[in-house]
Amino acid sequence: MKDIILYNSKLSKEDKKIAVLLMKEISKGLKKAESKVWHRHPVWFLDGNPIVGYSKLKAGMQLMFWSGRGFDEPHLTPGKGRFKDSAIMYTNAKEVVGKDVKRWLKKATLIQWDYKNIVKRKGKLVRIK
Repeated sequence: MKDIILYNSKLSKEDKKIAVLLMKEISKGLKKAESKVWHRHPVWFLDGNPIVGYSKLKAGMQLMFWSGRGFDEPHLTPGKGRFKDSAIMYTNAKEVVGKDVKRWLKKATLIQWDYKNIVKRKGKLVRIK
């Protein structure tokens, strides 16, 4: 978690508020998850499979769920590629709705695509939960 705290400390004041809120919500909602900075962004994993992460983008702070396309959640925007991700962008800490994040995290534990083994499967995603 130290690397995530360091990541957050380098953000602007408002982005840091958002990141700290997200870090707390994710850590509470995924108690059994491993967390680390992966590809320069905070990410939480279950059994080695990436579940959720956030990152600073030009438009704001993005909260991204690797398997979020299957959540059927109107506030999450599906990714544009062949993966099963979806995300939401925050520009202000007041936009982070805890009950939404909790619900999405619960779905993230139930709906998972196997990103951990995507290289072994030559780019093919397989649903694991």
